[in-house]
Amino acid sequence: MSDFLQTMATSSAERAAAAGTPGAAQLDKPVVPLQLGTFDVIAEIKDRSPAEGELTGQGVDRTSRARQYAAGGAAAISVLTEPSRFDGSLEHLAEVVAAVPGTPVMRKDFLVDPVQILEARSAGASGVLLIAAMLDDGQLRAMLDCAAEQGMFVLLESFDENDLARSSGLLDNPHDRERADAGQLLFGVNTRNLRTLHVDPDRLASLAPALPAGRCVAESGLHSETDAADVAGLGYRLALVGTALMRSDDPAGLVAAMRDAGAAGVAA
Repeated sequence: MSDFLQTMATSSAERAAAAGTPGAAQLDKPVVPLQLGTFDVIAEIKDRSPAEGELTGQGVDRTSRARQYAAGGAAAISVLTEPSRFDGSLEHLAEVVAAVPGTPVMRKDFLVDPVQILEARSAGASGVLLIAAMLDDGQLRAMLDCAAEQGMFVLLESFDENDLARSSGLLDNPHDRERADAGQLLFGVNTRNLRTLHVDPDRLASLAPALPAGRCVAESGLHSETDAADVAGLGYRLALVGTALMRSDDPAGLVAAMRDAGAAGVAA
């Protein structure tokens, strides 16, 4: 695990230890199912990133941006909740859930404990991102099972061939295979090196032959419809887009353009 991931894991474990377990009444908010097409966009809300700095422009609020994402046809909205490096919070997640009741919202964070999945559910999230490199096999199994019990989708993020081999191995489990076939277990490849925070533009292509047999998500470094078409041609069926959308003057238009270009890339 890289130094940055280790720092995030330690901080996340401290947050998890301080969190209370939500009661049953807090876990009964509606789960909004993913509805996936030929190519889809998961659009991200984040105020800041360690690599890019401040992302929220003056006069831009996260709820209006989330509504624009939904208007553009985003399959889901990802919300950063990590507080120390991304200025995120669970309150931001709850705000977005309230703003786009018909769109699934995913908690993106460095999650290490099932209680954090329950926190996300109590805030109204319908999905969570998990990072394979941060979780041993036992932790990953507990996290996947907790999400499934709550009816939530999972985006399992990988950085290298070893991560992808672990992800592919999950498909030997009939329950995980069923979830993947239903689009409830997605497999992501993040192009950002979390040691240096630099993007490796070749990673999506180099890891494409190792992608699991499921819906795979290209993450980080995608800015345009051309990028969406390119990754679709490599076998990815979703793109998770953050910085480009946060800085766009027309986020709804960019979401729609990337969806259309990706679908054309699949058909090509």
